[in-house]
Amino acid sequence: MAYPPEPWSLRGRMLVSVWVLPLAAVPELPGELAGAVRVVRIGGRAVVGTAWVDYRPGGDMSYRELLAAVLVRAGMRPRVTISHIWVDSADSRDGGRALWGIPKDLAEFELTDTGARASAGGPIARADIGRVRPWLRMPVRFRCTQALDGRPKTTPVRSTARCGPAGVAWHVEPGGPLGFLAGRRPVLTLVADDFRMRFGTQR
Repeated sequence: MAYPPEPWSLRGRMLVSVWVLPLAAVPELPGELAGAVRVVRIGGRAVVGTAWVDYRPGGDMSYRELLAAVLVRAGMRPRVTISHIWVDSADSRDGGRALWGIPKDLAEFELTDTGARASAGGPIARADIGRVRPWLRMPVRFRCTQALDGRPKTTPVRSTARCGPAGVAWHVEPGGPLGFLAGRRPVLTLVADDFRMRFGTQR
């Protein structure tokens, strides 16, 4: 096993964008999650989050990531379900799939302070990164529910980060796997700078 056991301790910087989409545009959840979670609906629309992540030295693993996740609920408890995710580390891909049911695939990345790009057999998305303004270190906690071995698997995520607004212009490939976001704009983008994350539970 090349990947570390859970929980993973990770550090880095994340740029998170929030999108509000018509329900028909939201990726379909895996059938194994039926009855466990439901998409959160806001007046016939749903919330999707996307993120560029740079996991940096100092944590258990260093790699880069692009993801999309849907806001869902278990009863009245909020959750997220990751629908699309790419990394540039085979160990991260294998660990994410085996430990938590996160559907990671491999991609090639360019990720700098001013831009980001991901491709996997063709372009997925790119972004122009403008000014980021991390203001205040604060705790960020949530739970991620995925399908693992035919069952729902809910994983806690705990972190602290210097959070604030960020200027990010997304350019999504219309014919790519994130094409449901092409031509749209996020309603909000935040930076989580110098984050320190614990993903998973101690065994």
